[in-house]
Amino acid sequence: MGGRRLHCRRGKCSYRLMPWDFCLIFLFLGVVVPWRGSIRMKRLLAKPGTSSRERISLYGSTMVMQWAITLFAGWRATARGLTARDFGFERGEFIEILSACLLGGLALGALHWGNLRRVARAGGAGAERMRSIAKHILPQSGVELLPYCGLAMTAGICEEFLYRGFAYAALTRAGAPIWLGFFATSILFGLAHLYQGRGGVLGTTILGLLFAGGRLLFGSLMPPIVWHSVIDLVAGIVGPRYLFRTFKTVERL
Repeated sequence: MGGRRLHCRRGKCSYRLMPWDFCLIFLFLGVVVPWRGSIRMKRLLAKPGTSSRERISLYGSTMVMQWAITLFAGWRATARGLTARDFGFERGEFIEILSACLLGGLALGALHWGNLRRVARAGGAGAERMRSIAKHILPQSGVELLPYCGLAMTAGICEEFLYRGFAYAALTRAGAPIWLGFFATSILFGLAHLYQGRGGVLGTTILGLLFAGGRLLFGSLMPPIVWHSVIDLVAGIVGPRYLFRTFKTVERL
């Protein structure tokens, strides 16, 4: 199991298996995360609703899990010789990166805001599933919003490090071409959202491609971290305003 690292010197190439711990992390990201998320969401959707305590517990347990795998991946990656530069944390052009964070965050936040309004009005199984998921996991009070914001920031940092930082660096270190790392990490990211259904996987894969493009274009992981966090924050702050309104209308009918 695992990818091979390619070494070419004077036209001769040799291969070396990707380290076992990297393979273990990829297995976790590609199999365990989608499976665990799907099972967890299936159990939530089987209930008529979730309590405030259940939602806060969900936010807390998800943050613990994400930080745990992120710290493990960072530990094993640095032990194998990967550096902050490999992860996209090297200091670059400050103004350029700051502008990308702010402008990209504003644009993506506005687009996601509009998408939430569209989903609230849309029909079909996909839109209905997204509204049902929102009802069960999005914050419904100020008490829940604070830990949710912590989760949104955690997702931005941890998921971007895992997919656009660690996974991309591990693949390129193993000899994979840039385009393969670009697409493979985006597909892994999409699979992590399998609990959202096929539409959710497709949408998050496209977002993954956008995040990966930002990582490559600016040579920094900071723009994708900010963009990702903004999208999740908009979902938690604005989503209930539109998606829950649809539920109330349906219930009255």
